[in-house]
Parts: sequence; C-alpha cells; structure tokens
Amino acid sequence: MIIISLYQQELFTWFEVMAFSPLDGYDDFLRELKESVRGAQIKAALSVNRELVLLYWHIGREILARQQQQGWGTKVIERLAKDLKAAFPDMKGFSARNLKYMRAFVEAYPDELFVQQAAAQIPWFHNCVILDKIKNNLEREWYIKKAVEYGWSRNILTLQIKSNLYNRQGKAINNFDITLTPPQSDLARETLKDPYIFDFLSLGEEALERELEKELIKHISKFLLELGVGFAFVGQQYPLKVGEEEFYLDLLFYHTKLHCFVVIELKTGKFKPEYTGKINFYLSAVDDLLKSPQDNPSIGLILCASKDNVIAEYALRDVNKPIGIAEWQAELTRVLPKELQAKLPTIEQLEAELEEVSIETEDEA
Repeated sequence: MIIISLYQQELFTWFEVMAFSPLDGYDDFLRELKESVRGAQIKAALSVNRELVLLYWHIGREILARQQQQGWGTKVIERLAKDLKAAFPDMKGFSARNLKYMRAFVEAYPDELFVQQAAAQIPWFHNCVILDKIKNNLEREWYIKKAVEYGWSRNILTLQIKSNLYNRQGKAINNFDITLTPPQSDLARETLKDPYIFDFLSLGEEALERELEKELIKHISKFLLELGVGFAFVGQQYPLKVGEEEFYLDLLFYHTKLHCFVVIELKTGKFKPEYTGKINFYLSAVDDLLKSPQDNPSIGLILCASKDNVIAEYALRDVNKPIGIAEWQAELTRVLPKELQAKLPTIEQLEAELEEVSIETEDEA
C-alpha cells in the first residue's frame, strides 16, 4: 500500500509539472493568436465604420434628392429624425443635427466612389469635423488621407486642422532637390513644415536657446506630435567627438520612415547664413560617426524665430548636405491669415457656442 501510494504521488507530481511547465513554442503561438484576434477586431471595426458612413451617405442623398425634386423644406428633417428614432430606438445617429450632416456630406462628396475609397475609411465624426472646419474640397481630401495614413484620433485631427497643417506641411525652405535623390527628397520635403507651432511653451520674450530646448524636452510628447509621424528622440545636447574637441547637438532624432538621423538646431532669434555652415559640419560628423551603411544621409533642420526667405535660400545654395530651414512660433494666431485673425471669436462668443453645443448633445442623447 505504501509503495502504491508513493507511486501515485510521483505520478501526480509528474502531471503537475507537465501541466504548468512551459511548452516549446507556446509563447510564440499564443502571441500569434492574439495578433490574429486583434487584427480581426480591427478589420471588423473598420468594416462596421465603412458601412455606417455609406449608410449615412445614402440617407443624405435621399434627403437631398427629395428636397430638390419635391420641394420639401427643412422641417422635414425634424420629422424624419423623430420617425427614425421611433422606428430604431436602439440605434443612435438619427438626430436632426446628424441628418443635416448627412445631407451636407452628400453635397460635399457627390461621388460615391470617393466616399467608398476615402471618406468611409475614417470614422463618421471625423468626417463631421472636416465638414465643419474645412470648406475647400482639396483640403478636405488631404486631411482625410492624412487621417487614414496616420490613424489620427478626432482630437488630433481637430488640432491639426486648427494649426493649419495643410498650409504648413512641406513648406520649409530646403535644398533636398540637389542633396537627396527621389523619392527620398520628396518624402523629406513633405516631412518638414513651416512654421512649427509650439503653443505649449511658456517662454519669455528674451528666452535663451537652452531654455527653449529644455521646454521642448519637458513637453516631449507634444513636441513629437508637432514634428510629425516617424520622429524618434535620440538625445539632447548629444555629444560628438571630432578630432580633439567635443561638440554638442541641440537635439538629435532618428526618422523611422526616412531611415536617417535628423539634427535640429534651435535659434531664438532671426536666421543667419552662418547657421548653415555649423549644421553642415554636424551632419558630416553624424554621417561619419553614427550613420550605419543601411541609413540614408542625415538631414539637418534649423528652427529659428524668424527668417528672410531670400537669405535662407542663398545660404543653402552651395551646401552639400540636406538641410531645411523653418520658423517656430509659440502662438497659433500668428499662423492664421490676417483676415481670419480678425474673425476669431471673443470669449463671450465661445462660451455661448459651448452652451449651445451642450444643449444639442443633451437633446441627441
């Protein structure tokens, strides 16, 4: 009996070990299954969103057609909202306000193919933000494509529109056409902006460059968001030993899409031609000391408080390293056209608008 008991105990212990010991390749197998499930969830969500946006487009088309053909007034939308809510009590999205968005959606994008290929690839309320804030269709299409490409949330999309990204992207003065080969030159050009908006900074008018640098690193998440997709932070005051001397780069990044280092020099004053010689030297050192054989040539970006575009272009004319020159601004309003600045709402108008939105949200709920 004792022998059988000992045997049973050993057998039970063996089963325990087998049950809880790691299996060969199990972790990789589990990770692959998780990725498959997440991929299916994302595809399902995208499919649902696509069908919803197309449904809203078809509803908007029917409303617009009936109003045009039969002369129905705007009050029919209120009636439709009430009847659709009664017919589909568990389904949201049939408020009068949303039905008006559906009609405006069709007016903005009458081509169903464009809706299928572009607008239906982003969430409905992303489309509403674009409809509200952008009136030019080319600009609307640009923001839709960027939202799809970068996976912007609605808040990030709103922020990019507010900062006038469409008119800033790819506008930095540069020499990429003569220092880089296509398509790297085109991608690099589209990566840089002018101006860069650092409205999260709290700097005095006489701030030094080191203070600007510290503030940007302090708000590194917002700084990276403004730099754009692909920038990975490498270091601040990054040391490089050249000969017997040590030099320090203000900011060093690696760009994952361009596959190259990006050296950023910060200036709190107006651009001076000698800045290009200094960053050209830094780029030579980075290419020699840091760049791997698989990396593309390093790129320099000089960020200054102001610049004369003609002087900046002359300063880059005979430089053999790829360099961009752009302004940075701590106030968003400086980016807006003067006619828009004059139309900015007062605090009282903003408060009234927020109160109205709050009431509409309560009605829709």
